Amino acid sequence: MNEFDFSKADIHADEIDHHFAKDPHQQASALSDIILGGQDGLVNVLGVILGVAAATGDPYVIMVAGLAATFAESVSMAAVAYTSTLADADYYESEREREYRHIQEVPNLEKEEIRAIYRAKGFADDLLERIVDTITASPDVWVAVMMSEELQLQPVDRRTALRSAIIVGIAAIIGSLIPLVPFIFFPVSTSIILSITISAMVLFIVGAIKARMTVGHPGKSGLEMAVIGTISALIGYAVGALLRVPSTP
Repeated sequence: MNEFDFSKADIHADEIDHHFAKDPHQQASALSDIILGGQDGLVNVLGVILGVAAATGDPYVIMVAGLAATFAESVSMAAVAYTSTLADADYYESEREREYRHIQEVPNLEKEEIRAIYRAKGFADDLLERIVDTITASPDVWVAVMMSEELQLQPVDRRTALRSAIIVGIAAIIGSLIPLVPFIFFPVSTSIILSITISAMVLFIVGAIKARMTVGHPGKSGLEMAVIGTISALIGYAVGALLRVPSTP
Protein backbone atom coordinates (compact mmCIF):
# COMPACT_ATOMS: atom_id res chain seq x y z
CA MET A 1 0.00 0.00 0.00
CA ASN A 2 1.37 3.40 -0.96
CA GLU A 3 1.66 5.69 2.01
CA PHE A 4 0.27 9.19 1.92
CA ASP A 5 1.50 11.70 4.45
CA PHE A 6 -1.72 13.02 5.95
CA SER A 7 0.24 15.23 8.29
CA LYS A 8 1.10 17.40 5.29
CA ALA A 9 -2.31 17.27 3.65
CA ASP A 10 -4.16 20.55 3.36
CA ILE A 11 -7.66 19.47 4.40
CA HIS A 12 -10.42 22.01 4.81
CA ALA A 13 -14.00 21.45 5.94
CA ASP A 14 -15.41 23.60 3.16
CA GLU A 15 -13.58 21.48 0.58
CA ILE A 16 -14.96 18.30 2.09
CA ASP A 17 -18.49 19.71 2.21
CA HIS A 18 -18.13 20.89 -1.40
CA HIS A 19 -16.99 17.43 -2.46
CA PHE A 20 -19.79 15.68 -0.58
CA ALA A 21 -22.37 18.15 -1.91
CA LYS A 22 -21.57 17.00 -5.41
CA ASP A 23 -21.91 13.31 -4.59
CA PRO A 24 -24.61 12.11 -7.01
CA HIS A 25 -25.47 9.03 -4.97
CA GLN A 26 -27.15 10.88 -2.12
CA GLN A 27 -28.85 13.81 -3.79
CA ALA A 28 -32.01 13.92 -5.85
CA SER A 29 -30.95 14.16 -9.47
CA ALA A 30 -32.92 15.39 -12.44
CA LEU A 31 -33.07 11.81 -13.74
CA SER A 32 -34.57 10.41 -10.55
CA ASP A 33 -37.05 13.30 -10.36
CA ILE A 34 -38.16 12.73 -13.95
CA ILE A 35 -38.57 8.99 -13.42
CA LEU A 36 -40.39 9.51 -10.12
CA GLY A 37 -42.86 12.01 -11.53
CA GLY A 38 -43.32 10.43 -14.94
CA GLN A 39 -43.72 6.85 -13.78
CA ASP A 40 -46.09 7.61 -10.91
CA GLY A 41 -48.13 10.00 -13.00
CA LEU A 42 -48.47 7.53 -15.86
CA VAL A 43 -49.34 4.52 -13.72
CA ASN A 44 -51.78 6.35 -11.45
CA VAL A 45 -53.69 8.06 -14.24
CA LEU A 46 -53.69 4.89 -16.34
CA GLY A 47 -55.29 3.06 -13.42
CA VAL A 48 -57.88 5.80 -12.99
CA ILE A 49 -58.94 5.99 -16.63
CA LEU A 50 -58.99 2.21 -17.04
CA GLY A 51 -61.22 1.95 -14.00
CA VAL A 52 -63.56 4.68 -15.27
CA ALA A 53 -63.55 3.17 -18.77
CA ALA A 54 -64.49 -0.24 -17.40
CA ALA A 55 -67.19 1.27 -15.18
CA THR A 56 -68.88 3.67 -17.60
CA GLY A 57 -67.49 3.43 -21.13
CA ASP A 58 -68.23 7.14 -21.51
CA PRO A 59 -65.29 8.90 -23.28
CA TYR A 60 -66.21 12.31 -21.85
CA VAL A 61 -66.27 11.01 -18.29
CA ILE A 62 -62.98 9.18 -18.93
CA MET A 63 -61.28 12.37 -20.14
CA VAL A 64 -62.62 14.45 -17.25
CA ALA A 65 -61.50 11.85 -14.70
CA GLY A 66 -58.12 11.50 -16.40
CA LEU A 67 -57.44 15.24 -16.54
CA ALA A 68 -58.59 15.73 -12.95
CA ALA A 69 -56.27 12.94 -11.83
CA THR A 70 -53.44 14.37 -13.96
CA PHE A 71 -53.37 17.79 -12.34
CA ALA A 72 -54.20 16.58 -8.84
CA GLU A 73 -51.39 14.03 -9.11
CA SER A 74 -48.85 16.50 -10.47
CA VAL A 75 -49.52 19.10 -7.78
CA SER A 76 -49.47 16.47 -5.06
CA MET A 77 -46.21 14.93 -6.24
CA ALA A 78 -44.55 18.32 -6.66
CA ALA A 79 -45.53 19.21 -3.10
CA VAL A 80 -44.18 15.90 -1.80
CA ALA A 81 -40.90 16.41 -3.67
CA TYR A 82 -40.56 19.88 -2.19
CA THR A 83 -41.36 18.95 1.39
CA SER A 84 -39.32 15.73 1.34
CA THR A 85 -36.23 17.62 0.15
CA LEU A 86 -36.63 20.10 2.99
CA ALA A 87 -37.20 17.23 5.42
CA ASP A 88 -33.97 15.57 4.25
CA ALA A 89 -32.11 18.84 4.75
CA ASP A 90 -33.56 19.24 8.24
CA TYR A 91 -32.60 15.68 9.14
CA TYR A 92 -29.03 16.20 7.92
CA GLU A 93 -28.67 19.38 9.96
CA SER A 94 -30.06 17.76 13.11
CA GLU A 95 -27.64 14.84 12.78
CA ARG A 96 -24.79 17.24 12.09
CA GLU A 97 -25.55 19.19 15.28
CA ARG A 98 -25.71 15.92 17.20
CA GLU A 99 -22.25 14.93 15.93
CA TYR A 100 -20.84 18.30 17.03
CA ARG A 101 -22.22 17.64 20.52
CA HIS A 102 -20.71 14.17 20.54
CA ILE A 103 -17.18 15.30 19.68
CA GLN A 104 -17.40 17.85 22.48
CA GLU A 105 -18.94 15.56 25.10
CA VAL A 106 -17.29 12.21 24.27
CA PRO A 107 -14.28 13.04 22.06
CA ASN A 108 -12.39 9.84 22.89
CA LEU A 109 -15.30 7.67 21.80
CA GLU A 110 -15.77 9.64 18.60
CA LYS A 111 -12.05 9.49 17.88
CA GLU A 112 -12.13 5.74 18.29
CA GLU A 113 -14.98 5.57 15.78
CA ILE A 114 -12.81 7.43 13.24
CA ARG A 115 -9.99 5.00 13.97
CA ALA A 116 -12.32 2.01 13.46
CA ILE A 117 -13.63 3.41 10.19
CA TYR A 118 -10.20 3.81 8.64
CA ARG A 119 -8.87 0.60 10.14
CA ALA A 120 -11.69 -1.17 8.27
CA LYS A 121 -10.46 0.52 5.09
CA GLY A 122 -7.07 -1.16 5.50
CA PHE A 123 -5.02 1.55 7.22
CA ALA A 124 -2.88 0.60 10.21
CA ASP A 125 -0.06 1.61 12.55
CA ASP A 126 1.47 5.06 12.12
CA LEU A 127 -0.39 5.89 8.94
CA LEU A 128 -3.71 5.15 10.64
CA GLU A 129 -2.81 7.37 13.58
CA ARG A 130 -1.77 10.22 11.26
CA ILE A 131 -5.11 9.97 9.48
CA VAL A 132 -7.01 10.02 12.78
CA ASP A 133 -4.98 12.93 14.16
CA THR A 134 -5.40 14.96 10.97
CA ILE A 135 -9.16 14.44 10.78
CA THR A 136 -9.82 15.08 14.46
CA ALA A 137 -7.64 18.20 14.52
CA SER A 138 -10.52 20.17 12.97
CA PRO A 139 -14.05 19.84 14.40
CA ASP A 140 -15.56 20.70 11.01
CA VAL A 141 -13.55 18.07 9.18
CA TRP A 142 -14.20 15.58 11.96
CA VAL A 143 -17.96 16.05 11.78
CA ALA A 144 -17.99 16.03 7.97
CA VAL A 145 -16.19 12.69 7.94
CA MET A 146 -18.50 11.22 10.57
CA MET A 147 -21.57 12.33 8.63
CA SER A 148 -20.32 10.74 5.43
CA GLU A 149 -18.51 7.65 6.68
CA GLU A 150 -20.47 6.67 9.77
CA LEU A 151 -24.00 7.90 9.04
CA GLN A 152 -23.78 7.68 5.22
CA LEU A 153 -25.45 11.08 4.93
CA GLN A 154 -24.67 13.84 2.46
CA PRO A 155 -25.61 17.53 2.60
CA VAL A 156 -28.92 18.48 1.01
CA ASP A 157 -29.13 21.93 -0.56
CA ARG A 158 -32.48 23.50 0.32
CA ARG A 159 -32.29 25.49 -2.90
CA THR A 160 -32.86 22.27 -4.86
CA ALA A 161 -36.30 21.76 -3.28
CA LEU A 162 -38.11 24.08 -5.68
CA ARG A 163 -36.21 22.72 -8.69
CA SER A 164 -37.06 19.16 -7.70
CA ALA A 165 -40.73 20.06 -7.21
CA ILE A 166 -40.93 21.68 -10.66
CA ILE A 167 -39.24 18.77 -12.42
CA VAL A 168 -41.39 16.17 -10.64
CA GLY A 169 -44.57 18.14 -11.32
CA ILE A 170 -43.88 18.61 -15.04
CA ALA A 171 -42.78 14.99 -15.44
CA ALA A 172 -45.99 13.87 -13.69
CA ILE A 173 -48.14 15.90 -16.09
CA ILE A 174 -46.35 14.53 -19.15
CA GLY A 175 -46.46 10.97 -17.85
CA SER A 176 -50.14 11.31 -16.94
CA LEU A 177 -51.15 12.55 -20.40
CA ILE A 178 -49.58 9.57 -22.20
CA PRO A 179 -52.35 7.04 -21.41
CA LEU A 180 -55.02 9.68 -22.13
CA VAL A 181 -54.00 10.38 -25.73
CA PRO A 182 -55.66 7.32 -27.35
CA PHE A 183 -59.04 8.27 -25.86
CA ILE A 184 -58.94 11.52 -27.83
CA PHE A 185 -58.78 9.77 -31.22
CA PHE A 186 -60.24 6.27 -30.87
CA PRO A 187 -63.29 4.49 -29.45
CA VAL A 188 -63.11 3.47 -25.80
CA SER A 189 -62.58 -0.25 -26.45
CA THR A 190 -59.68 0.43 -28.83
CA SER A 191 -58.29 3.16 -26.62
CA ILE A 192 -58.07 0.83 -23.62
CA ILE A 193 -55.81 -1.57 -25.52
CA LEU A 194 -53.73 1.23 -27.03
CA SER A 195 -53.39 3.01 -23.70
CA ILE A 196 -52.14 -0.12 -21.94
CA THR A 197 -49.77 -0.96 -24.81
CA ILE A 198 -48.29 2.54 -25.17
CA SER A 199 -47.93 2.93 -21.41
CA ALA A 200 -46.15 -0.42 -21.09
CA MET A 201 -43.76 0.55 -23.89
CA VAL A 202 -43.00 3.90 -22.27
CA LEU A 203 -42.40 2.26 -18.90
CA PHE A 204 -40.08 -0.27 -20.53
CA ILE A 205 -38.07 2.49 -22.22
CA VAL A 206 -37.84 4.49 -18.98
CA GLY A 207 -36.69 1.42 -17.07
CA ALA A 208 -34.06 0.63 -19.70
CA ILE A 209 -32.76 4.21 -19.73
CA LYS A 210 -32.60 4.21 -15.94
CA ALA A 211 -30.51 1.02 -15.97
CA ARG A 212 -28.15 2.40 -18.62
CA MET A 213 -27.56 5.61 -16.69
CA THR A 214 -27.19 3.89 -13.31
CA VAL A 215 -26.69 0.15 -12.82
CA GLY A 216 -28.49 -2.98 -13.90
CA HIS A 217 -29.51 -4.74 -17.10
CA PRO A 218 -31.59 -2.45 -19.36
CA GLY A 219 -33.86 -5.23 -20.61
CA LYS A 220 -34.55 -6.61 -17.15
CA SER A 221 -35.06 -3.18 -15.61
CA GLY A 222 -37.37 -2.11 -18.43
CA LEU A 223 -39.41 -5.31 -18.23
CA GLU A 224 -39.75 -5.04 -14.45
CA MET A 225 -40.97 -1.46 -14.65
CA ALA A 226 -43.40 -2.26 -17.46
CA VAL A 227 -44.86 -5.32 -15.73
CA ILE A 228 -45.19 -3.69 -12.31
CA GLY A 229 -46.72 -0.54 -13.76
CA THR A 230 -49.14 -2.40 -16.00
CA ILE A 231 -50.32 -4.75 -13.26
CA SER A 232 -50.85 -1.80 -10.92
CA ALA A 233 -52.94 -0.02 -13.55
CA LEU A 234 -54.94 -3.13 -14.37
CA ILE A 235 -56.05 -3.28 -10.76
CA GLY A 236 -57.90 -0.04 -11.46
CA TYR A 237 -59.54 -1.67 -14.47
CA ALA A 238 -60.61 -4.65 -12.36
CA VAL A 239 -62.20 -2.38 -9.74
CA GLY A 240 -64.05 -0.46 -12.44
CA ALA A 241 -65.30 -3.68 -14.04
CA LEU A 242 -66.61 -4.93 -10.70
CA LEU A 243 -68.42 -1.64 -10.06
CA ARG A 244 -69.62 -1.14 -13.63
CA VAL A 245 -72.48 1.33 -14.01
CA PRO A 246 -75.51 -0.34 -15.64
CA SER A 247 -76.30 0.92 -19.13
CA THR A 248 -79.30 3.22 -19.44
CA PRO A 249 -81.99 1.67 -21.68
